[in-house]
Amino acid sequence: MQKKKLNLVIFILGLLTAIGPFSIDMYLPSFPAIAKDFSTTVAHVSLSLSSFFIGISFGQLLYGPLLDKYGRKKPLYYGFILYIVASLGCAVALTGNTLIVLRLFQALGGCVGMVAARAMVRDLFSVEENAKVFSMLMLVVGVSPIIAPTVGGYLTATLGWHSIFIVLTVIGICILTLIHFYLPESRKGDKELSLLPKSITKKFIEVSKVPQFYTYTLTGSIAAAGLYAYIAGSPFVFMELFKVNEKHYGWIFAFNAAGLITTSQINSFIVKKYSLKKIVTVALIFQTLIAITFFTVTMLHLLNLYVAIALIFLFLCCQGFVFPNTSALAMAPFTKNAGSASAVMGAVQMAIGSIMSALVSILQNNTAIPMTGIMALCASCALIMLLSGVKIIEHKESKLMIEEECIEMIETL
Repeated sequence: MQKKKLNLVIFILGLLTAIGPFSIDMYLPSFPAIAKDFSTTVAHVSLSLSSFFIGISFGQLLYGPLLDKYGRKKPLYYGFILYIVASLGCAVALTGNTLIVLRLFQALGGCVGMVAARAMVRDLFSVEENAKVFSMLMLVVGVSPIIAPTVGGYLTATLGWHSIFIVLTVIGICILTLIHFYLPESRKGDKELSLLPKSITKKFIEVSKVPQFYTYTLTGSIAAAGLYAYIAGSPFVFMELFKVNEKHYGWIFAFNAAGLITTSQINSFIVKKYSLKKIVTVALIFQTLIAITFFTVTMLHLLNLYVAIALIFLFLCCQGFVFPNTSALAMAPFTKNAGSASAVMGAVQMAIGSIMSALVSILQNNTAIPMTGIMALCASCALIMLLSGVKIIEHKESKLMIEEECIEMIETL
């Protein structure tokens, strides 16, 4: 594949991965405006974020088997058509509950891009290149939280929150066009694969039993849940607690996201010198220390706007090293079932993320404690999961080596 064409493919895969985060981040500054329009609370509006996470979780499980059976492109077409229709519906929603339901369907449509992108990276690139490609995808994904809240803030202030979903509809149409004309089919479908619930469940279980897969999937998912807790809690913390307006909130969100995108690009260079496992371990240790500090400062009532921005920035910098490497390590054992593996990984990530983001809303007490506490909890649990999971992997590898040595001895005799 020519370099120019390869870069275009990576760019499109980045867009497929970014559609979920972009759909989340763009409407965050509009929470107070939506709540006012629907005569409800910001906490109630934030449930539309939780419903989006739930839609992504279950949707990815649905698309995994479809991508393996029908190839990568056909499910992409149907998914993005659903995304476009649901986005248009969100633009004309008349109640908060209607918006919550439509956001669920918007997620069910858009999440096909996230599953397909991970599977296609595994299809098109070697295991050694996966971490580097995932870091490149983060360059596109990372732009979304920089641009989206800023654009969303200006759109809300000038044209109203409805315009945000009109823009998302147009973006969906543009991505669908790129998929049709420029994205190659990376893997032909296997018509013999069964879509019966029993067969699909069996495949998911087989994938989930691989120690390397569940270790790095859970590690990356729990760590990412800290990011989702920040996304869910930041509108209240910055706009309600610190009285930041929609436009300034967008700029703060963009600044913090710059930390994520910068370190994800640094990661593509340091993976050449250090093992992925070592990079993830060091990053999670620092992230845990930062998150605990953030929570402690909040509990001691020492938190202010600038301290919050600084600590969130550092927290997200660590995430830039965690996400690409845990994704690459989790997907590495699979070739044939890459679609199903991608679906399970994405579903677990979004399920944990949706639970944590919902907890931020449920535990809301007019302080930053719910957000910072859950961020600290997620970082700590991710580190514990990594350290315990690595021991299981090493034990299994050691056991396999002993078995192989015994077989060789028997054959020699």
